[in-house]
Amino acid sequence: MRHIDSAEQAIINGLQGGFPLTQRPFHDAGVELGLSESELLDGVRHLVADGRLSRFGPLWDAEGLGGDVCLAAMAVPRERFEAVAEQVNAHPEVAHNYERTNALNMWFVVSAEKAGRIAEVIDEIELETGLKVYAMPKTREFFIGFRLEV
Repeated sequence: MRHIDSAEQAIINGLQGGFPLTQRPFHDAGVELGLSESELLDGVRHLVADGRLSRFGPLWDAEGLGGDVCLAAMAVPRERFEAVAEQVNAHPEVAHNYERTNALNMWFVVSAEKAGRIAEVIDEIELETGLKVYAMPKTREFFIGFRLEV
């Protein structure tokens, strides 16, 4: 991983936890960070392309919008992991797919516009992969304000 320059540092530190909802959000965010609109856009693109940021985008409150969210996990044979990951990730409702080093080695989030769609997606994944999906719906919500300053 290469060194993070001052503009990239400003982007990472400054865009955690808020983004302007304006006609020109990248311009307005850039002003706050001491960057031009194009410097901010280029910086975000490079950070994502280099893998130093895994994603840049909003976090939607699916439940607040009438939908639902569910954490799910699977026990995937090592030799099938990549193929199963492609099958799971092909569903537009699936995000945040991670490999873990335990019996349930694939963890992902299913987020849907309608609450009933979660069960349908899980059923589809089980049918496509032949593997059990363990759904772990949220029972309580906690807000943890996590910031990573670089």
